[in-house]
Amino acid sequence: MDITKIKRIKHTDSGNFFLLAGPCAIEGEEMALRIAERVVEITNKLEIPYIFKGSYRKANRSRIDSFTGIGDEKALKILRKVSETFDVPTVTDIHTAEEAAMAAEYVDVLQIPAFMCRQTDLLVAAANTGKVVNIKKGQFLSPEAMTFAVNKVKDSGNDQVILTDRGTTFGYHDLIVDYRGIPAMQQFDVPVVLDITHSLQQPNQASGVTGGKPELIETIARAGIAVGADGLFIETHFDPANAKSDGANMLHLDHLENLMTRLVQIRKTINAF
Repeated sequence: MDITKIKRIKHTDSGNFFLLAGPCAIEGEEMALRIAERVVEITNKLEIPYIFKGSYRKANRSRIDSFTGIGDEKALKILRKVSETFDVPTVTDIHTAEEAAMAAEYVDVLQIPAFMCRQTDLLVAAANTGKVVNIKKGQFLSPEAMTFAVNKVKDSGNDQVILTDRGTTFGYHDLIVDYRGIPAMQQFDVPVVLDITHSLQQPNQASGVTGGKPELIETIARAGIAVGADGLFIETHFDPANAKSDGANMLHLDHLENLMTRLVQIRKTINAF
């Protein structure tokens, strides 16, 4: 799949949604390859265009002792190995303008974290790499306000933009998904992704460790497909309980195939009308 062409993502030959999936953070080479291999098997079988996701560094942590990564270059090289081994594009987060060019040497899609979606210098630096830029909608912003983030990238000469909704702040410790936001952001003529697992986070816990409601993953995913999301974002791991980041809201890798199978059937049913 040529990830550098947005139309290839938005209008796939199979009529399917596309999938960004992988672990929250790159914990090591073996785990990354193990997860990628299984997701590639599933997505090839179901004809789902696939982008491997893994953060090479976690900058937004609640506590100073939270896991942040195994080293930037080491993790980025693992992302490159995943791409070369399985012939799939990869996506990772960047946090500062200076990181854009570095990460672009290793991955196909640069992701702008939700809390940083208004940072002009970060968006422009990502745009200037020529890579696809996936901007996560801030939990504090309306869908309509994301037009300005999109324009910052496009006005910098890069029209390869994806928007991802990951829930909206509802009180201090919860998020909700406003499904009206998907068609609203599609009006900007960009693919719109629904981030399933982060939408189920319960942030700002007293323990300093983000909670979650993974039992609702299928509920959120079904609704997202039903309202026409172009893609889904799901963090998955073969051992979520022992994952070094965001384990509380990740999908167990063993459950991914059944979920994707059901979601593909929903998309096919909708496409038939």
